[in-house]
Amino acid sequence: MLKSRHTALLGAALIGASFATHAYAETTLNALFMAQAAYSEADIRAMTEAFTKANPDIKVNLEFVPYEGLHDKTVLAQGSGGGYDVALFDVIWPAEYATNKVMVDVSSRITDDMKKGVLPGAWTTVQYDGKSYGMPWILDTKYLFYNKDILEKAGIKAPPKTWEELAEQAKTIKDKGLLATPIAWSWSQAEAAICDYTTLLSAYGGKFLDNGKPAFQTGGGLDALKYMVSSYASGVTNPNSKEFLEEDVRKVFENGDAAFALNWTYMYNLANDPKESKVAGKVGVVPAPGVAGKSEVSAVNGSMGLGITATSKNQDEAWKYIVFMTSQPVQNQYAKLSLPIWATSYDDPAVTKGQEELIAAAKHALAAMFPRPTTPKYQELSTALQQAIQESLLGQAKPEDALKTAADNSGL
Repeated sequence: MLKSRHTALLGAALIGASFATHAYAETTLNALFMAQAAYSEADIRAMTEAFTKANPDIKVNLEFVPYEGLHDKTVLAQGSGGGYDVALFDVIWPAEYATNKVMVDVSSRITDDMKKGVLPGAWTTVQYDGKSYGMPWILDTKYLFYNKDILEKAGIKAPPKTWEELAEQAKTIKDKGLLATPIAWSWSQAEAAICDYTTLLSAYGGKFLDNGKPAFQTGGGLDALKYMVSSYASGVTNPNSKEFLEEDVRKVFENGDAAFALNWTYMYNLANDPKESKVAGKVGVVPAPGVAGKSEVSAVNGSMGLGITATSKNQDEAWKYIVFMTSQPVQNQYAKLSLPIWATSYDDPAVTKGQEELIAAAKHALAAMFPRPTTPKYQELSTALQQAIQESLLGQAKPEDALKTAADNSGL
């Protein structure tokens, strides 16, 4: 009797334990990432697998979309009252996401160790109005990549330090018959073009806004667009740049068809991979150039963060996942396509080995990162500017007129 009672109790305990485990294992997170630039899809899957192994009670469903679909996918999912628990977001969206309650304020979850350990500039990626809406994850800017072999053949001893020098060196390469169109840019009518434009605007000392009103149509903002138009019209820029996104630029450069290209961190190691690239071992990288008398280098803040959506019913588990993905050990392990947000990572040989040239460029470029405007109306402003750039490149409008129209249509 005693034995059977003991067996019954043990059976009940096992059933209870099994039920508890089963019930606990029901937490499923839906996470939205992008399928271009920075970490690869394979990297994110491997990171997530390591997380679920360490946290068997949490399952993570991953979804990848092109960058161009990331914003709308996040916002539309909110409207339907479901969707994602964790979403990747660009540095340009916290103002809108905070104002429209798309992401939750996680300021109280951020520890002192996080505050002290993360590079100060990285925090601007996730902040708006004094609050934090996630953890910075991708610390990024656009660098000037160059083909060492082509520059050597052209008799060019060092990469350009100014944008004017870039145009001159590209002309030398073209005139010597080494390449018909030496520069590749991502000037498609998309956010990619705004990132290139911002880099140039920062070099020329321009401003997007002044007291909340558009200011890009004058001064450095106008000079930046005039430079783009001049580079395009002179024939040193690949004419397909007006349709290129970053991946197109990478492929052209890796094929040996560009001497210069402006692109994100991730291109460095891919372009140096013999399996991926015809120019492996010939890839140089420096900060984007400056303008004589105005700047020494130029850089756009292209960083991104991971946040918890306001509709998530699993916010504690979502935060646990974000903390893991942005942690120093994980970032150090996957530092080849995106540099870590942690200050001491740059003293770790595992991070720097094989990409010393990139790290050297990053030290200058990351310190010079220039923000795109912080405004809830950013999407309207960006769309108007994209159109202005495209019309100017195609010769449908003068840069002055195109930017004035963009200012009028910016919603500001």
